[in-house]
Amino acid sequence: MKNVSFSAQKQFIVRNFSCIFNEGKITALIGPSGSGKSTVLKLSAGILVPDEGEVYFRDNEIFSMNRQENLDFRRETAMVFQDSALWANQSLYQILELPMLIHFPAMSSGERDSRIKEVLSEVGYRRDLSIRPSQLSVGEQKLIAFARALMCKPALLYLDELTESLDESASRRLIQIVRRHRDNDNANAKANANANASGTAIFVCHDFRIIKSLADYIVMIIGGEFSLKVSREEMEEDEELARHLEQGIAS
Repeated sequence: MKNVSFSAQKQFIVRNFSCIFNEGKITALIGPSGSGKSTVLKLSAGILVPDEGEVYFRDNEIFSMNRQENLDFRRETAMVFQDSALWANQSLYQILELPMLIHFPAMSSGERDSRIKEVLSEVGYRRDLSIRPSQLSVGEQKLIAFARALMCKPALLYLDELTESLDESASRRLIQIVRRHRDNDNANAKANANANASGTAIFVCHDFRIIKSLADYIVMIIGGEFSLKVSREEMEEDEELARHLEQGIAS
């Protein structure tokens, strides 16, 4: 992200934000409530269009992409929204099937069905798929939203409060999946010298325990502006810095 600004109702939410997100790593966006974290996440995902600035994915500016380039970008990335954002008038099966219908139209119905079963087993969802989102708890909706994001095996995950409304067991399961997403994909990239590194994730979270255990990098946002970026190693070596980061979430 390069000099990105975004405003709503004539007020800046994000101002002159620049940051590089390391490919093959997990980055946490932190800051006080209302600091613009979710907006930065949506801008980086191309869901919101900035008033100023540029956003790049593998050196390609996403708001200047042609239709095919944009479709490729959408296939390589996936978003889990804080409120899950599931289609209210579709069954869970239809919701999960849709990304594959868009990005892999030649895939057979049997292959789609197999992929849905595989991902649901991974996230730990076992209920009927013929029902609609309104029949689910908030936590179950989050599991379906996460499963939808995994359907096309994206290189980059955008996660907004991934574990919110989930119990401890479900939270641990999804955190482990994000770790595997990073570790397995990067191992595959190293085995294939021509492959791009992937297994990247950018996430917003208020739980510092999760941030410390999951993030390779931490980016603090204050008042919609970039404040600092530190690595896990820097935070572990500097207790005062770690306290500053934790206080920055709670303030």
